[in-house]
Amino acid sequence: MSTSHETTDVGVHDMAADRRNGVTGPRGFRACGVAAGIKSGAALDLALIVNDGPGQQAAGVFTTNQVKAAPVLWSEQVLRERKLRAVVLNSGGANACTGPEGFQDTHATAERAAELLGTGAIEIGVCSTGLIGQRLPMPALLEGLDTAVTGLDDTELASTDAASAVLTTDTHPKQVCLTHPDGWSIGGMVKGAGMLAPNLATMLAVVTTDAGVEGETLQRALRQACGGTFERLDVDGGTSTNDTVLLLSSGASELAPAEAEFTELLTRVCGDLVRQLQHDAEGATKAIDITVRGAASEEDAVSIARLVAEDNLVSAALFGSDPNWGRIAMAVGRSAVTIDASAMEIIANGVTLYSRGTPVADRDTVDLSGRDIEIVVDLHLGDHGATVLTTDLSHDYVEENSAYST
Repeated sequence: MSTSHETTDVGVHDMAADRRNGVTGPRGFRACGVAAGIKSGAALDLALIVNDGPGQQAAGVFTTNQVKAAPVLWSEQVLRERKLRAVVLNSGGANACTGPEGFQDTHATAERAAELLGTGAIEIGVCSTGLIGQRLPMPALLEGLDTAVTGLDDTELASTDAASAVLTTDTHPKQVCLTHPDGWSIGGMVKGAGMLAPNLATMLAVVTTDAGVEGETLQRALRQACGGTFERLDVDGGTSTNDTVLLLSSGASELAPAEAEFTELLTRVCGDLVRQLQHDAEGATKAIDITVRGAASEEDAVSIARLVAEDNLVSAALFGSDPNWGRIAMAVGRSAVTIDASAMEIIANGVTLYSRGTPVADRDTVDLSGRDIEIVVDLHLGDHGATVLTTDLSHDYVEENSAYST
């Protein structure tokens, strides 16, 4: 199977997306979200997602950060078997940089969930999100698991509660479910609002399907889907210690789609979740698409688009609705990719501002006052392209991240 992502569409266009449901949309899954007391107050902070089968194939993609949280190390380990019965997720603490004791806490979480579900700890994935460097309140977490098991359900409310239980600085739960015309479905939920960058974006995501798909096929499909979606969201260049995307297959539809067909729908589900992440990023007032086309390779296009997306001067200008194309040209020019400035074009919301070495339109002809902004850089060097999603650098983003740990 080709691993190219250049034609990947990160939106859902020709199939209705159901955002009232997520992980319990496909058959064979139950979920629950509870307030275990990991966070202060009565906020939901512990989610449990269970695969009731008949199949229990699974796959995962994890952060590339060399500082990996304990639940990442655990889940990477257990997924070598390509099988999961359940996933436990908590907010209120990342359980990262917590030493051997933190890994023991993750193991204890898996052991308790396994005991309650009548399976082995090796079939339990664990995900955590929150502040780095603090151990989790294990008595509260383990007691919360007891409560979560008794509340498991396959309803839309159960799915929404699970998605709500993993929120940190997010403002609302993010989920979606798509059903193929043949009758099998893929649903998912995701959290993430800051520390957003490839690879992946800062987030925890669980995706479920009732299609019958083997573990290695799931892994290939997930990696390809992530390559054109989660790995194309870049808000602040910060790659998290806890990034995890898990994909579980129940096979409850008794349908086994072709790999290409499954990968296509999976990519659309992941793409919808990524758009939700972009629009709910910390402090965001703009949803910005940076498209580079006419590149010599897809890798070149991604590299340049990412540089523009991460550039603070570009992001600050777009926060002010300022079509300062000179900052975009600067960001493109500092790339390690060889370009030809005399051939390049810069287009903002459909208006060409710079072409072949010279400005061609006044800045005030471009309206960037709306929420959605599209920046296109055409290198005129080849036939490849890519889009990276980002947001603006706002006052709220700086304020929120200046006091996250306090």
